[in-house]
Amino acid sequence: MEIIVDDDVKKMIMSEGRDYRICTACMGPALVPVTVKRPKDSDIKIKIGNNTLYVSSVQARYINEITMDMKYDQDEIDSCPVFYHRL
Repeated sequence: MEIIVDDDVKKMIMSEGRDYRICTACMGPALVPVTVKRPKDSDIKIKIGNNTLYVSSVQARYINEITMDMKYDQDEIDSCPVFYHRL
């Protein structure tokens, strides 16, 4: 199964120069920096330029495309208990 990464997501990751992860959060799949939710060994790894987009093995079963609407903003991160234990 191939997961498509939207061009806007690729551009954001490459312009920020940091790794991101798709994980499970309060409102569904969440696109967050790995500083918010660290990768797991079981994640699927997608190379984006010099960076990596990690996809939770749980989420990989349900998604076929990663889009900017999955990106959590700071307010969503601060209000979702799954992110309370940041790095």
